[in-house]
Amino acid sequence: MKLLYYSPASYGGIADYAHEQANALVALGVDVTVLTTLKYPTGRGEKYQIVPILQEVAPTKQLPHKVFKVVHFTSVTLANFSKLASFIDSNTFQYVLLGSYVEYLAPLWSGRLRQLTKKGVVFGAVVHDPVRDFIVGPRWWHRWSIACGYSFLREAFVHESIELDMVRPMPQLRTTVVPHGTYQFPEANQSPEETRSSITLPLDAKVMLAFGHIRDNKNLNLVIRAMVNFPDLYLIVAGKEQSSGQRPVAFYQELATNLGIENRCKWQIRFIPATEVANLFASADVILLTYSKHFHSASGVLNTAVAYRKPCLASAGESSLRSVVQKYELGIWVEPDDVESIVTGIRMWLENPPTPQWQRYFEENSWALNAKLVSHCLAEIETQELKKVP
Repeated sequence: MKLLYYSPASYGGIADYAHEQANALVALGVDVTVLTTLKYPTGRGEKYQIVPILQEVAPTKQLPHKVFKVVHFTSVTLANFSKLASFIDSNTFQYVLLGSYVEYLAPLWSGRLRQLTKKGVVFGAVVHDPVRDFIVGPRWWHRWSIACGYSFLREAFVHESIELDMVRPMPQLRTTVVPHGTYQFPEANQSPEETRSSITLPLDAKVMLAFGHIRDNKNLNLVIRAMVNFPDLYLIVAGKEQSSGQRPVAFYQELATNLGIENRCKWQIRFIPATEVANLFASADVILLTYSKHFHSASGVLNTAVAYRKPCLASAGESSLRSVVQKYELGIWVEPDDVESIVTGIRMWLENPPTPQWQRYFEENSWALNAKLVSHCLAEIETQELKKVP
């Protein structure tokens, strides 16, 4: 099987997911080509081919006005999908997997992909965020965009059983649940004590880690408020600011100062290289995944935490995150968007730490199983299409 994998994300959980999934597909004998950007990281043991012709969605420099950001996002999105369609055409790919479902501007770019389906091209997508409730523009445009984003797909791969809101009937589209594998980062090159010393943390302190993009829906402000109740508890915040539409890190720093806990909060606001990721996770005692009730996805940070066998303090809406944390006892689950629930959860973690079922999780949530299900679904479509040939 020859598969084109579309991955315009250069870094972050979705890019890491693409790398692991593509490698697992190659291990099953699939010939995988990843269409991505020049900034896509290499040297991680990739077994697939890389074609870096896509543009970066994030601008290379700070744009002065929101209008310029919209123009940049629009032009890059349309250009990338145009390159995808042209690459499929010129290289006769029959199977295409989108590393992430996207509906933004879909009425403008989906038509050409629908035309390719008429030529026998089979499209699938990993639907990381199945509830598309972030509305850009008028509601009618948002709903139309969702429908167009699904209109050319034959396979939707999700991490939790869910009835996707596709706006209108999509009889050609099948939804399949696949596991989210564990991310593999390098071994730590420092001891936990060395890492703590480097960021002025007490060696014997209890340390929480908030890792990844800084976004409002991670409820970092509520965690900081909860820390007032635990004078010996420390926090590391490591990652980049998400965008100008989210609260800046200065908001959280000011809150910590106003509450008198600024000395117990350590800020690493930048892109964190892989080795440093290992050092930070190894030095932490618990990983924060305190998402809002509007979060309905899986969590790449959880699957990094599992790799280092670190329990989590977690919250979210109905989601794959909630299911796996509770099923495998990966941490303490708290009600979302509530300071008192976080306080109670921290106290439970300190007084009665969870005993996660690490090995069971690894066995039932592997990239090998993910790839097996994806390739099986695509092979089924191939068999169905052959049966239609007279």
